[in-house]
Amino acid sequence: MSSLKQEVEDDLFVRAPLEEKVLEDFAEEPVTFWNEAWRRLKKNRGSLLGLITIIFLSLMALVGPVISNHSFDDQDLALSNLPPKIEGLGWLGFDGRDVNGKDQYEAREVTSNFWFGTDEFGRDLWTRVWKATQISLFIAIVAAVLDLIIGVVYGGISGFFGGRVDGFLQRIIEVLIGIPNLIVIILFILILEPGITSIILAMVITGWVGMARVVRGQILQLKGQEYVLAARTLGTSNVKIIWKHLLPNVMGAIIITLMFTIPTAIFFEAFLSFIGLGLQPPLASLGVLIEDGYKSMRFFSFKLLFPAIVISAVMISFNLLGDGLRDALDPKMRK
Repeated sequence: MSSLKQEVEDDLFVRAPLEEKVLEDFAEEPVTFWNEAWRRLKKNRGSLLGLITIIFLSLMALVGPVISNHSFDDQDLALSNLPPKIEGLGWLGFDGRDVNGKDQYEAREVTSNFWFGTDEFGRDLWTRVWKATQISLFIAIVAAVLDLIIGVVYGGISGFFGGRVDGFLQRIIEVLIGIPNLIVIILFILILEPGITSIILAMVITGWVGMARVVRGQILQLKGQEYVLAARTLGTSNVKIIWKHLLPNVMGAIIITLMFTIPTAIFFEAFLSFIGLGLQPPLASLGVLIEDGYKSMRFFSFKLLFPAIVISAVMISFNLLGDGLRDALDPKMRK
């Protein structure tokens, strides 16, 4: 038996050669779920364009009012309804001429140029458009974040505990869904004074329902998975299971729903402003500017054109980004 014993030395082992491709695979960093999602998102040109457009419009909403020398609420009736004029871009229509071809800047002896023209009170539309974009984005994002918080908490509790708790919470949602959303929002704004706060609260009243239903459905699907059962067996608390095991796996659906909630909130805010239940002067949102431009569209179409382009670009960009995120975060949706 002793003769069979042999000291183990390094020269007894022969290293197996590895192919270069295998070595490269070992050398690469592990790809996480979010890294892979970002790679798929970058391949979607429409979503990438939407993301760039959102970033650009957000920056312009912050920087645009500062670039101009005019405030959004400065009034001068001598400068009312001036057409847009930009030096060097007259061939694009920014030449300061009205529908009759008359140069209003020379006729009124106006020395400063207004890039987007002025409204009926002589207020600079460039400043007002970007200030309105800032306000509309602020209202939409705050309303969407509040919908996110309420919906995730409500849907998470309903889906995780189930049983009577789920049944009771779902009956409340069914009552809210049965009431027309627009009627609730209009009644709430009529009770409160029209303003940014009242519009946000009015949209949040029923806006969180969609998020809650999405989160509930995802939680119901995931809470029976093996890793959740293993965590329960190890004595993990319910709060920790929700926070560390369930919510990270539901995050993709939450982000997608949030991206589609923001343009919906922008549309509702614009609609309320268009029918006169939105912001009051001198504040203005994109809906207010569109409503003002609609009244004088026949003779001063530029007053409607610029806010309509901005709100269309914002809504289309968010929808493109949301569609791309849906494909990127859900491997089953890959094209």
